[in-house]
Amino acid sequence: MKFGVTLSKDTTSFCFYCPNAESVRCVVYDSYDSPRGIEHPMTRDEGGKWMLTIHGNLEGKWYGYRVNFSDENKPDSPYVDEVFADPYSKHVTVKNTYKQEAKTYIFSDDFDWGDTTHQFPDDIRDLIIYETHIKDLTAHPETRPEGTGCYQFFVNKDQIGGISYLKKLGVNCVEFLPLQKFPPIEPPYGVRTDEGFHNTWNRYGENYWGYMTSFFFAPESSYASDLSNQYSGKTIASVREFKEVVKVLHEERITVIMDVVYNHTSLFDMNPLTHLMPDIYLRMDAKGKLFNRSGTGNEFKSEEPIARKLIIDSLLYWMDEYKVDGFRFDLAALLDKKTWDVIKHQIHSKYPKAILIAEPWGGYYSPDHFSNHDWASWNDRIRNSIKGSDPMHDKGFIFSNWQHETRRERLENVMKGTLNHGEGGLYQTSEHSVNYLESHDGYTLGDFIRIGLEPELQDQMIKDRNSFVKLNSEQLKIAKFAALTLFTAQGTTMIHAGQEFARSKIIAKTTSGDPDQGKLDHNSYEKNNATNWLNFNDLSLNRDLYDYYKDLIAIRNEAPALRKSDPIDICFDYYGDPLLLCFYISGKSTNDNYDYYVILNGNSAHTNEQELPGGGWEVLVNHEIASPQTIDVINGKISIPPKSGFLLRKLRH
Repeated sequence: MKFGVTLSKDTTSFCFYCPNAESVRCVVYDSYDSPRGIEHPMTRDEGGKWMLTIHGNLEGKWYGYRVNFSDENKPDSPYVDEVFADPYSKHVTVKNTYKQEAKTYIFSDDFDWGDTTHQFPDDIRDLIIYETHIKDLTAHPETRPEGTGCYQFFVNKDQIGGISYLKKLGVNCVEFLPLQKFPPIEPPYGVRTDEGFHNTWNRYGENYWGYMTSFFFAPESSYASDLSNQYSGKTIASVREFKEVVKVLHEERITVIMDVVYNHTSLFDMNPLTHLMPDIYLRMDAKGKLFNRSGTGNEFKSEEPIARKLIIDSLLYWMDEYKVDGFRFDLAALLDKKTWDVIKHQIHSKYPKAILIAEPWGGYYSPDHFSNHDWASWNDRIRNSIKGSDPMHDKGFIFSNWQHETRRERLENVMKGTLNHGEGGLYQTSEHSVNYLESHDGYTLGDFIRIGLEPELQDQMIKDRNSFVKLNSEQLKIAKFAALTLFTAQGTTMIHAGQEFARSKIIAKTTSGDPDQGKLDHNSYEKNNATNWLNFNDLSLNRDLYDYYKDLIAIRNEAPALRKSDPIDICFDYYGDPLLLCFYISGKSTNDNYDYYVILNGNSAHTNEQELPGGGWEVLVNHEIASPQTIDVINGKISIPPKSGFLLRKLRH
């Protein structure tokens, strides 16, 4: 019997794994807000599964499990005597509290996918990934249309943001921050709750980003149109509306990646894994203390077969039922290596071109290990080499500096894909390198540049938002230089939402009493406000940069040699200036119609003169503009201003 609930014409069956329970009753409710339900005793098999079959199709009802333990097996949880939703819930209705008291909804769905199906790339390096929180793209009141629900806003053609924006920008992949059901609300700040929780770290009392999964099969319901003040998920609106998001993206030939969190479970809500079976699903040391390498104190025990099964079942469900094209795994190094292999085998056996991307740290640093297991992963080495790791003390190439781990040889290698046979290498192939300069973590690239040039901005109150957001000439020069460097590196390119117009995260006005209101934020996970919501009016302030990104995206989409050339087809020139990076890319191995020449001058004040390889070269990108069409044709010598570059091409013969 499959875990969760199974409907047939005449019966409804339930299956729940809880081997340490003394007894389990399935409680069926007529309504999501019913205080009491009908309790049905379940029977246990030898493997620890509890099962029940009820005569009749119970679609449209809700249920949960009441679990009784012997004193010696009783978990140390404040919620253990409550009714819990099913860990395999495909949809839950929850109260809008930090407890998130959940009931599992029994439903079937006949969503019409039409002719749409998955949108897998032939090669992951063909993707330009746009990492975003779905609400960031839809929530700002100045750019939002009438109506309710982030999912519906996202597909609304009148929306300035959402899918309309992605189409205009030209990216071919969107990576959503977590959309598996999580508790958006945390315990109130500064209050010790009845359960013993004491929130001393989050004065907003919210979990906006969602890196705290409660139910691994259910979509986040707070983004749906049926959200009310008291409840989330009263209907299956979140199920159908998120499917519509995926369908419309696929109709536009945009690949869909979900950011998933299997390294830990949610902490404060009534999560059945955390509070009923911590000894099975969570890692503990020899003294019974929970491991805390996730930073949340409840690390997922992926090596446990039943826990690993939940991961695999969940991933396949999202691909089968929602037609998701792939996943980015949060803190993936916290999953055991056997689970890496099982995930890859199980997913690729059914969907050979599905995308699997690791965040390759959490406990230890492991991009090379993931590459050895044939996984792609986020490449922080290119991020640090190009922009640096700290805008105050450890700036990189675009600031005319060497980040403390970087030198010329490493920078050349990261442009080739950070290959493991070169300086600072990590990957067996550039297919495994997901290149980025900005993600949801840390300062935005725009703010990194602002602080890098004016360190006092790091702790300064921003009084005139528009004048601050609008880049000055030096900031704009470096922002374009960073973009060109990123888009000419081998591997897969990822940008974060708003990077293309130098998004700034200025802490918005709030009633929470945030003492840093008006300053720059580098960790906005808890702010469900305009700190995170994209104000697309800012695009007009930095339209020049937006146009530059838009054209770089168009160029890269048309130039396979810029993203997936064989290493032997990339040749670097060296003329005695370590901050002048010049390299030739042959289009031979990718059947590109062109060869390319890239010049990147990282010097802060020195204009370089560079002798071009023989023949005439078309200019696609310079320090001012980018264009998929030829800007100019040049040969001989070229002058490259400080902190800028050129992308040139010529037809192959």
